[in-house]
Amino acid sequence: MKDLVAAGFMGMTIPRTHGGPEHPALDVVLVIEQVARACGVTGRIVVEGNLGVVGALTQYGSEAQKRRYFPWVLEGEKPAIAISEPAAGSAATDLATSAEEVAGGLRLQGHKSWITGAGTSRLYLVFARFGGRPGAEGIGGVLVERDTPGFRIGRRELMMGLRGIPEGELHFEDCVVPREHLLVGPGDGFKKLMRAYNGQRLGAATVALGLAQGAYERALAYAGERRQFGRPIADFQGIRWKLADMAVKLDAARLLIHRAAARAGRGFPDALEAAKAKTFAAETAQEVTSQALQIHGAAGYGRSLPLERMMRDARMFAIGGGTLEMMRNLIADHVLPTRADWRRA
Repeated sequence: MKDLVAAGFMGMTIPRTHGGPEHPALDVVLVIEQVARACGVTGRIVVEGNLGVVGALTQYGSEAQKRRYFPWVLEGEKPAIAISEPAAGSAATDLATSAEEVAGGLRLQGHKSWITGAGTSRLYLVFARFGGRPGAEGIGGVLVERDTPGFRIGRRELMMGLRGIPEGELHFEDCVVPREHLLVGPGDGFKKLMRAYNGQRLGAATVALGLAQGAYERALAYAGERRQFGRPIADFQGIRWKLADMAVKLDAARLLIHRAAARAGRGFPDALEAAKAKTFAAETAQEVTSQALQIHGAAGYGRSLPLERMMRDARMFAIGGGTLEMMRNLIADHVLPTRADWRRA
């Protein structure tokens, strides 16, 4: 984290008026890809140090919230987004964590699961239901600090990949936060939060791309070095075609990501463009890391090389931040505009 801060990779999108360099989204994805070529976990930290909660604070936060939390990010804080619950994963609008107005602020009750950075993050953007109102219109976002009474970090989930950052549970038991910690209230709050989440999705797509690019580069080099039957394996058509397909898909994923980021400027990416980028990049990452491991043969399957880790890490991006099935639903809602709901926001 100290190295990321020293390099200027945390809080890149924070406005100059609040001490940041105010870089556009395209600058951020360029950095994320290069970092993720070596380490998917570190790439995720860069995502969350610039997009997601940081973007939501930039667009919706009060002046007091920005003055308090932007310095945390610039010093190395990775804010966490707390949406998922045991009974509300893809169906985010089914969440049950509640926020109730009480004397002294807002009282949170509930249980979150699979939260990236649970326990290590100091700041959490918690999606909660206000006043028992059903559906998306009842949901808003509250900022909760780690040391708030009634807020407890629960069990850490042991995951297949991306093991360098915890995925865990959050528990809110009569957790009262000041009313000033409300970021967005119910009504159109959920739509606003999901617009901010488009930035997080684009960042996730870029981590997947970086992992795939790193695996491809290793496979390309190995194919030129490894000799079988008296010549480099890169001379065999079966290997050449694998590498050619990998190169095409990496470029296509990169172009989708760069288009979404360039059009976002210093705001949020378009929901459709972010969904397309995430869908294609996540599937490309799974394919490319798998083929790169295949090209290495038994050496790739071993733990002395990072390819098995890259393959495990890449698998998460078809699930986290919106499953590929949900991304395809979102895309269909745009290309077949027969439903006007929060997914098209």
